[in-house]
Amino acid sequence: MATKKKANTVDEVVEADKEDIPQSNEKAKKRKARKTDENLIPTSKRSKEEARELGRKGGKKSGETRRARKVVKEALKKAPTDVMDWLYSLQPDSKTREVLSEKLGIPIDEIDSVEKVSAVSMYSQVRKGNVKAFEALERKKSSSDDSNLRKQELKLKEKELQIKDERHKAEMAELEAKAKDSEDNYHGIPVLAIGPKYAELVFDIENRRHSEYVLPGGRGSLKSSFISIAIVDQLQKHSNLNALILRNVANTLGDSVYAQIEWAIDKLDLNDHWVAKKSPLKFVNKKTGQQILFRGADEPAKLKSLKTKIGYIGLLWLEELDQFAGPEAVRNIEQSAIRGGDDAIIFKSFNPPRSAINWANKYILVPKESRMVFKSDYRSVPKEWLGKTWIEEAEFLKKVNTQAYENEYLGIANGDGGNVFTNVETREITNDEIAEFDRILQGVDWGWDPDPFHYSRMHYDSARMILYIFGEIRCNRKGNEETAQMIKDTFNRTWKTSDGREVEESVFDSNIICDSAENKSVADYKAFGLPARAAVKGPGSVPYSMKWLQRLKKIVIDPLRCPATAKEFAEYEYERDKDGNIISGYPDMNNHAIDSVRYATQPVWKRKGQ
Repeated sequence: MATKKKANTVDEVVEADKEDIPQSNEKAKKRKARKTDENLIPTSKRSKEEARELGRKGGKKSGETRRARKVVKEALKKAPTDVMDWLYSLQPDSKTREVLSEKLGIPIDEIDSVEKVSAVSMYSQVRKGNVKAFEALERKKSSSDDSNLRKQELKLKEKELQIKDERHKAEMAELEAKAKDSEDNYHGIPVLAIGPKYAELVFDIENRRHSEYVLPGGRGSLKSSFISIAIVDQLQKHSNLNALILRNVANTLGDSVYAQIEWAIDKLDLNDHWVAKKSPLKFVNKKTGQQILFRGADEPAKLKSLKTKIGYIGLLWLEELDQFAGPEAVRNIEQSAIRGGDDAIIFKSFNPPRSAINWANKYILVPKESRMVFKSDYRSVPKEWLGKTWIEEAEFLKKVNTQAYENEYLGIANGDGGNVFTNVETREITNDEIAEFDRILQGVDWGWDPDPFHYSRMHYDSARMILYIFGEIRCNRKGNEETAQMIKDTFNRTWKTSDGREVEESVFDSNIICDSAENKSVADYKAFGLPARAAVKGPGSVPYSMKWLQRLKKIVIDPLRCPATAKEFAEYEYERDKDGNIISGYPDMNNHAIDSVRYATQPVWKRKGQ
């Protein structure tokens, strides 16, 4: 009885800490007491039916108890280690360690948990075959397992989030490093971002050989694409520069030059560097604060009020130059926009109008040391860039309308604007080419003021029917002796070709054919030692010589060496009546260079069959 009481006392302590452990209570004691009183009735005093029923119940209960104990024992055999591992994983509770040590006879340093002691007590009951204790133990273990599982899941989740956070930080650091590396190590325009023809232009810009670049060209010539890339490139390399891009009308900016700059930024892989803004249209560099501004020439007030946070506007692009009011309007824009700095560059681009007298077509004929005119067309562009369909459309137009094809795709001003000469080509004629010219022609048209004196120097390639005009002298208020000396000083010279060959040029290699209207002037030239002679005039000589010039395959004029000649040939037009109809015949005005060329070529066109 003493042992049982001790066990009960321990159970009572455990029950105070763990409600789910099955222990005795007051109700159970009362029921037990009632049953005990009933059990005191002897069998001899019971009826046969009661005795038989009691025997039957006792046997049944005994069997059930034996079977339950067997199940518990079998379960313990299968997983005793698992259960005990759980028992000893429980957390400590400090208050009752001494009491439990005394009651259970367990060393105090082994009692690190009330729950553990409770579990030991429960386990002792299980070993005795207490089914309820076993079930409570299983529930407790299951609950603990679930709790541990949840804790493990939370830990894993937390670890996963930590890993993700660390990974995100690493990725951001990598991106920032790449961005900084990109900023600090920008290497310029990739080869495949521009057409092969533009490589020389990149070199010219990089070395600041010119401050103005004019790009006339037909469809698909990549002129606008190149300029947009060049502007972004220069901004990346020069943090003190800002850019201003203009079209004649402001409402055309968004779908043209703005979109073009957006393309260029992407092409150079600089999207992380620039922020696009719509109101007003502009791009802003995140790091430097540089700006790419967009304006229309129809809003002059906005041009005057332009301000930049840093640096100055050192890059100016006038797109569709021919649509601006004229050279004076363009000059005013340049003076208003470009302020300070030695790195300033002006870009101008346009598709040449058909009429040669359009101011933009004439503009590129005027020589300027700081200006480079760079012509291009689609034929220099890799075919895969344009696509098969695009090329086919161009070639089809070439077959059905050659004139339209030449203007739209080659950028040639060949329209029906009344131009007398539609076979003029303006380009540089190199010293190497001049060295190969074997027949030099010279002509003079006399003048004083306002009509100028004009001397022309040229070569005629009879096999190819091409006339090359590469020398001129034009002046006012100069006497015959002065102009004669100017001719000698300019064209009696020795110079070398690119491969080192020495060339001796002389005005005495051929006759100088002069206007016969001034025989005295012709005689003066002879007296000054020049091989001068008068042109032979006669009925029909003017229209014949003009038609001969018009029939030539090409009249090639160097606009740098011969600016006045290039201008005259480009602007020389038929006269028109009040209704705009062309009047037959050749106008006798603004044709001094043309007349000197007619005189110079007289020995050729007067020959039979020419």
